[in-house]
Amino acid sequence: MKPHSRAPEQNDLLRPRLVDIIDARHELVKLAALIDWEFFEREWAGFFPSKTGRPATSPRLIAGLMYLQHAFKLSDEAVVARWVENPYYQHFTGETFFQHRPPIDPSSLVRWRKRIGEEGVEWLLTKTIEAGRNSGTITDKALKRVAVDTTVMEKNIAHPTDARLYERARALLVGLAKKAGIDLRQSYARLAPRLAIQVGRYAHARQFKRMRKALRRLRGYVGRVRRDLRRHLQDIPQGPLHEKVLDALWLVGRLLEQGPKSRDKLYSLHEPEVDCISKGKARVRYEFGTKVSLATTLDSGFAVGARSFAGNPYDGHTLAPALEQVAILTDQVPDLVVVDRGYRGHGVNSTKVLISGQRRGLTPLLAKLLKRRSAIEPEIGHMKMDGRLARCPLKGRIGDAVFAVLCACGHNIRKILTHLRAIASLVIRLILSIIVVADSSLCKPCAA
Repeated sequence: MKPHSRAPEQNDLLRPRLVDIIDARHELVKLAALIDWEFFEREWAGFFPSKTGRPATSPRLIAGLMYLQHAFKLSDEAVVARWVENPYYQHFTGETFFQHRPPIDPSSLVRWRKRIGEEGVEWLLTKTIEAGRNSGTITDKALKRVAVDTTVMEKNIAHPTDARLYERARALLVGLAKKAGIDLRQSYARLAPRLAIQVGRYAHARQFKRMRKALRRLRGYVGRVRRDLRRHLQDIPQGPLHEKVLDALWLVGRLLEQGPKSRDKLYSLHEPEVDCISKGKARVRYEFGTKVSLATTLDSGFAVGARSFAGNPYDGHTLAPALEQVAILTDQVPDLVVVDRGYRGHGVNSTKVLISGQRRGLTPLLAKLLKRRSAIEPEIGHMKMDGRLARCPLKGRIGDAVFAVLCACGHNIRKILTHLRAIASLVIRLILSIIVVADSSLCKPCAA
């Protein structure tokens, strides 16, 4: 199952090579030459212990698709579909000739993410940092000064109202009972959805007494279905379905027992690890997802670290793990870290930390660098608007960790492409200016 290196393909009389079709000055062509693709061939081979069976998909193809989908805000299906249409995407992923069929099924990206895990995607981020160095987007000096901040990466869940959660729990239990062949006394398939809609109407009309009464009734429906299914639990044979029913009964029981101010509340049945995080925003009071710590260079906003933290920890407690990741990915410890006031009491002594509002011990240079702290805010905004950080579709805590790092990879790819595009336009302007000067010098003797 280990991936095998792709053998050089011979020339085809009927098919021209991609290098003969595309523009060699395109930024994706230049970026493909800056990335060490052989590293993935060597390192990712360790995730395939078996030496028998069909060879795995090319690691360069998978790494390239992951880079492209997070750089251009594409889903698994969209990036594979666009790969078929775009010769630059195919060249970026290592193809020699233009292909007319998808290289893989989009579900293969899901299995690859599970296989490589957080360690594998951190290698992807490391290679973008090296490509940034090689292209001149960042310098070694810039990696010594970073800014760190946290944001909320929301999960792909609906807004968790009590009525919606109760109705989803009832539908989940009824569906599992149908799969197991159990006839429930009553499924409330007609009464419960209508009552859930009525709860929303009462809340909109500010008739909260009626709303709470309808919620208690809907909660009673869910409790009856749960008790009925639990009585038939011994009729379900041991196996995956039995385990799934047990997990559903435990989740629904946790949902029914929680109160308005309970700790570790359940906000989603298919994502029970979701946290409710309040960041003090006026437009949205609560966000449902996970906290992500992002580290960017202070000068250019290049992402050098991204790590998710479960349980909504205090920002100051996330600084040490974030700096540890930055040191691993960049192979050097930052000399200066700039943070906001939420990091007071961080406890980091190995690196000089500047906190917004600090006055003591500031030199004019440090005061100037401290003003750059807010530059990380628009970088986070770009990761959410231009990238995919705004909503995480991957499941579980490992999905949060993998997705946060991939979003940082996409941010760096966009930075490098912008830098390469700017260099190309600068070269064109210089050539045009030289041509204009040469023409003017040639015309002077004629005028004389």
